[in-house]
Amino acid sequence: MKSKLTLVIEKDIIEKAKEFATGKHQSLSEIVENYFAYLTSQSAELRKSTLVSPRVTKLRGVAKTDKDFDHKKVLEEEIQLKYGR
Repeated sequence: MKSKLTLVIEKDIIEKAKEFATGKHQSLSEIVENYFAYLTSQSAELRKSTLVSPRVTKLRGVAKTDKDFDHKKVLEEEIQLKYGR
């Protein structure tokens, strides 16, 4: 079942989006619907991985630490040093 959705978007963005949709031979509603479908169909892990650049992804695992290293403790200590909390 289709339902109406009202969005508030900058006018120049709307015009560019309409031109884009026309070039794709789709309505703006179809473009938005397809985008929302894409966003909601992807697994959470896949969406998270796309937020990290490939360069950063390559760096995973490069830094070696002791087995008992507590990164949360170190972060907390650094925040205390910086902000005096």
